[in-house]
Amino acid sequence: MQTSSGGVFDVEGLRAKHAELETRSADPALWDDRERAESLLREKRRLERELASWSRLGTSLDDVEVLIELGSEASDGDALMEARDQLGAAESALEEAELRTLLGGEHDGGNAIVSINAGAGGTDACDWAEMLMRMYLRWAEKKGYAYEMLDEQAGDEAGIRGVTFTVSGDYAYGYLKPEEGVHRLVRISPFDSQARRHTAFASVTVFPELDDDIEIEIDEKDLRVDTYRAGGAGGQHVNKTDSAVRLTHIPTGIVVQCQNERSQHKNRSSAMKVLRSRLYERARQEQEEKMAALRGEKRQIEFGSQIRSYTLHPQQRVKDHRTQLEQGNVDAVLEGDLDRFIRATLLQRATSPGAK
Repeated sequence: MQTSSGGVFDVEGLRAKHAELETRSADPALWDDRERAESLLREKRRLERELASWSRLGTSLDDVEVLIELGSEASDGDALMEARDQLGAAESALEEAELRTLLGGEHDGGNAIVSINAGAGGTDACDWAEMLMRMYLRWAEKKGYAYEMLDEQAGDEAGIRGVTFTVSGDYAYGYLKPEEGVHRLVRISPFDSQARRHTAFASVTVFPELDDDIEIEIDEKDLRVDTYRAGGAGGQHVNKTDSAVRLTHIPTGIVVQCQNERSQHKNRSSAMKVLRSRLYERARQEQEEKMAALRGEKRQIEFGSQIRSYTLHPQQRVKDHRTQLEQGNVDAVLEGDLDRFIRATLLQRATSPGAK
């Protein structure tokens, strides 16, 4: 099937992949490795949902064709109006399917781990980090994704200094990875008694949640494990026990922490999951940088280069600095209306592989 951006979605290839997984899942020996079996079945169910969505799209387009024929032959305005409505719905479904054709990365089809950290801007930056967290959680809810909070650190006066959460669902990582970068907010600060305009920054980092069959070796001797009492929301039991866990990977200096579970064991398990993903992403980025150096490319990796600005004063505007896409309805964006920005970035990357 040809998509509007010129790409082709290989439905037959999808069917062939599903048939292969069907055969492998029928092998009783598969369950000798339970984790691998569950991973295979998850991928099989994802492909089944993908095939079902294309089947529904095909049926919808067939119905539109029939309605147009009926309306034209009988001058039936109601039939033509229904055809128009169904065609609009089909176009939206096709755009969504087209977007998925751009998600061919190794981990694009899986879950995501999102970290948001306040940057320059003091209390406004902490408030901005919390606004971004709410924006992404609203987006996840609209997509039908589940999310789970792993760690949240409150700001000194308002907002949050940092937060880490998972987003679970088909293509969650593929959709969210274009959001990685620095986000800038410009507004009249509610924390300034003189009502002056302030600029605040927060960084968004997105990692793939790795399947258990992807091996990332972590030597226990390279870890420093600290336990402490969790702060903030979570109930009295959470705050009265040393259930929170902080892991420091000594060779890389990467620090992750989790405090949202009551069990220290569960928090350690969640923190290890995040650490594995961060080490994997670090290795991938290092490899990309080496390849770029061999090709003679110059790539900037710096905190100060924002990918998107959200301006609330003097005008209302959201502008993505990579694609130049702008939207005037800032409230809608902050309520999770992000698909236009995600789509534009994915299309840019597909047509210009060197784009960030």
